[in-house]
Amino acid sequence: MANLLHLSIFFFAALVLQCHCAEEDRKSHVVYMGDRPKDAASVASTHHNMLAEVLGSSSEARESLIYSYGKSFNGFVAKLADKEVARIKEMEGVVSVFPNAQLQLHTTRSWDFMGLPESHPRLSTEGDVIVGLLDTGVWPENPSFSDEGFDPPPAKWKGICQGANNFTCNKKVIGARFYDLENISDPRYDIKSPRDTFGHGSHTASTAAGIATNASYFRLAGGVARGGVPNARIAVYKVCWANGCTSADILAAFEDAIADGVDLLSVSLGSDFPAPYHKDVISIGAFHAMKNGILTSCSAGNSGPYRRQVSNYAPWALTVAASTIDRSFSTKVVLGNGQIFLGNSLNIFDLHGKTFPLIYSGDAANYTAGTGPELATWCFPGTLAPLITEGGVVMCDIPSALASVQGSAGVIMPVSIDISIPFPFPLSLISPEDYSQLLDYMRSTQTPTATILITEPVKDVMAPTVVSFSSRGPSPTTPDILKPDLTAPGLNILAAWSPLGGASISPWDDRTVDYFVISGTSMSCPHVAGAAAFVKAAHPSWSPAAIKSALMTTATIMDSRKNEDAEFAYGSGQIDPLKALNPGLIYNASEADYINFLCKEGYNTTLVRIISGDNSTCPSNELGKAWDLNYPTFALSLLDGETVMATYPRTVTNVGTPNSTYYAKVSMPSQFTVTVQPSVLFFSRVGEEKSFTVKITGAPIVNTPIISGSLEWTDGEHAVRSPIAVFNNMPSIFSSIDEQPQSKPKFKGPWEGSTPTIYHKKGIFKSMQRTDRVDGFSGLVSNNRLGYHKH
Repeated sequence: MANLLHLSIFFFAALVLQCHCAEEDRKSHVVYMGDRPKDAASVASTHHNMLAEVLGSSSEARESLIYSYGKSFNGFVAKLADKEVARIKEMEGVVSVFPNAQLQLHTTRSWDFMGLPESHPRLSTEGDVIVGLLDTGVWPENPSFSDEGFDPPPAKWKGICQGANNFTCNKKVIGARFYDLENISDPRYDIKSPRDTFGHGSHTASTAAGIATNASYFRLAGGVARGGVPNARIAVYKVCWANGCTSADILAAFEDAIADGVDLLSVSLGSDFPAPYHKDVISIGAFHAMKNGILTSCSAGNSGPYRRQVSNYAPWALTVAASTIDRSFSTKVVLGNGQIFLGNSLNIFDLHGKTFPLIYSGDAANYTAGTGPELATWCFPGTLAPLITEGGVVMCDIPSALASVQGSAGVIMPVSIDISIPFPFPLSLISPEDYSQLLDYMRSTQTPTATILITEPVKDVMAPTVVSFSSRGPSPTTPDILKPDLTAPGLNILAAWSPLGGASISPWDDRTVDYFVISGTSMSCPHVAGAAAFVKAAHPSWSPAAIKSALMTTATIMDSRKNEDAEFAYGSGQIDPLKALNPGLIYNASEADYINFLCKEGYNTTLVRIISGDNSTCPSNELGKAWDLNYPTFALSLLDGETVMATYPRTVTNVGTPNSTYYAKVSMPSQFTVTVQPSVLFFSRVGEEKSFTVKITGAPIVNTPIISGSLEWTDGEHAVRSPIAVFNNMPSIFSSIDEQPQSKPKFKGPWEGSTPTIYHKKGIFKSMQRTDRVDGFSGLVSNNRLGYHKH
């Protein structure tokens, strides 16, 4: 969801926040020290002593220390000057030190579209599965979170319910915590409790595990809204406030979630800036979750359609892109001459087909108020003469969330977007080309008229396709690990909402709703978390890598003709929850496999021992490729003209039927040779492992975006598919594990070829901004009461 304020206001606010964080040139930093200490009781005193040694006194250490981690991993948050950061980096046991940066928060039809109907029988073990969500909290009174018919929480649950400010849990929402270690919350807009004041957290929680309930947005998109595991339990960890989501709060939430006993984690937020794995808080949290048997589903980000912008790319996390479902929305504009133009919005206002004068905003400038024609085309409050616009359909040149045409019958704006946006008045967003035709019509007749029809749901026969805003691969750090991993519905998703979150994009809208339609990878991420929980309920002993493999190797194959970025857009394809229950074979991976991967990335034995908390060793100090990580996909990143020659060792585990035989089937363009050895795998029992190698050879390629293929193992009942991607790419963004870029490339503005689906990340739809609040969660819009910037 994203409500927009001018980027200049955002950057000013960010500077103000940074100033508040500074104290004697000391700024908040996270000090990561690896695995959980053996003596957890003394961890806080250890952190205090480290600070006292660096700062020179015990009193300064107490003042500097903000928070100590010790439940699930080791580390602390402290206010440090640059020279103090440098000293702490050199101390024994310290893995990394990085600024306490702010990260960004990146339905009735979607589960049916993915082949998981409401009628499908539910496993009795579903009620034992606990889905944790790091987000903006939850509105527990929403019907999607009713606990009617639920048993008490499972005995394994060790969490709490922070019931501050009239917040209560129940047998559905069994746990809730909130984090504000540096007091960034604003009492004007935030509630100091797990209560969701924005809507984003309620939306993601209900998408993953909400109960089935009738829902609609003002009777639009009506049906039964439900999560993937409606009988599962929910635990919420509120880490995001009006002013952002801090690294320190996110790590604290990961630590508690692991100790509380959640089974899956859904994290619909991320950073704009790529970082090495040991300096990325979500990577760190997800690693320790993996160590404890917890799979973390993460949003891929909303910086598409540009390459190498994917977020949350750690191989132990599940990275989720966003795609369409087979329902979209159409808001038609009908002219007086009978012409019809298809627009996009969520218009719930019925004009009953009546036509109204068509008025160009530039011809209705409020000269009395000092407004000229150019400013009038923005349709800001007070810029138009009400005597001219009253009772007319007004054409506004600049798409704006602040548009308010008092007394008009409706508004038309020019922009081509994927998402359907709600306004508190009749409005349609049409393509710039169609808008030009409207202008031509208006100039061609003395009495131009038009009307805007109520929005209608329409069948999208092209679905699923990856939406333009979804971040694309390859991974900026390890391009030989294909990212994103897969895709799930993330466009125009109806789910639970907070009544404080508003009912449209407009700051002038005081209506409230219980369910809202929004878009983004923030919406696709909980779909995958719900699907993973569905698999976990059927296979409670499966590892995070096994569940991830099951989802990836059974995914629905996407059509590269509809998605030119191919696997960089959708990974293995769109999830198919039912097929994932019985994948046949899985590619498993343990902590040791990921440690070996880190060694190849340049981490030495000392560092990996601190991270893992055991006696892990790196066999050599030589950097290597990620080809031997037992991953369910095959990616080959090549410099221009580099020889195509790579070998991938893999091991699969039989989770299907005993006495089965699998045959390898390779699909690849003829310019490459893909050899699988052995090409037949014989299994005599369930749980048996078999190893094979995949070798890719071919002539050098130059300036090639991506060439796609696949390896499929089949026994006649199961099809275990892994995509193969060969492409030209620049060297990794990091030449060593200690380097970190200072900024991302700048994106083009809204009229220079960028897509206006993700307002918050690229300044897109700049004018669709608000004076009261920016909600940059996932490229969607809600009516909230402040300006802020998230993912």
